[in-house]
Amino acid sequence: MVSRILDASAFYAGIPFASQEKNYSTSVIFDEIKHIKKNHNAIKMLMETKRLEICDPEQEFIKKVLSKAKETGDFQDLSKGDISVIALCLQLGGELVTDDFAVSNTAKHLSLKVIPIMTKGISQLKDWVYFCSGCEKTFSEITFCPICGSKLSRKSAKKKSSSSPSANEPS
Repeated sequence: MVSRILDASAFYAGIPFASQEKNYSTSVIFDEIKHIKKNHNAIKMLMETKRLEICDPEQEFIKKVLSKAKETGDFQDLSKGDISVIALCLQLGGELVTDDFAVSNTAKHLSLKVIPIMTKGISQLKDWVYFCSGCEKTFSEITFCPICGSKLSRKSAKKKSSSSPSANEPS
């Protein structure tokens, strides 16, 4: 059975509460979502019934995700929690359940299967660059132009066709 790794959006959509399958997430995501259904101890019940396991990825997988996110230009749009679930998915060889576009783009660039929840998911892989509308220069990992000080905007560097199917497409 393939491991399903959940980001925070999967919890907000109720995915683990409606499933009998075992799911995984990270301690960073757990800290973000532990207030969900707190009055009913729903998260605690998922853990006690072994339907949710909280574990953190090994450092080598975090480094791979960080490297890929910087390469694709998604790094600035990823939180620590986002990076942790992508890394755990990479480590476990599972499927990542998310509606976050930056998470999906980075994961698909790492050849991971992404299952969208309430959206169609991404249909194209993208590499992003940051550009200055004042100087018309492009940069990769900064937020302000070192030449004129303007805040940089993000645009697609090139389009690639997504090679992995979404949950809505036949496998």
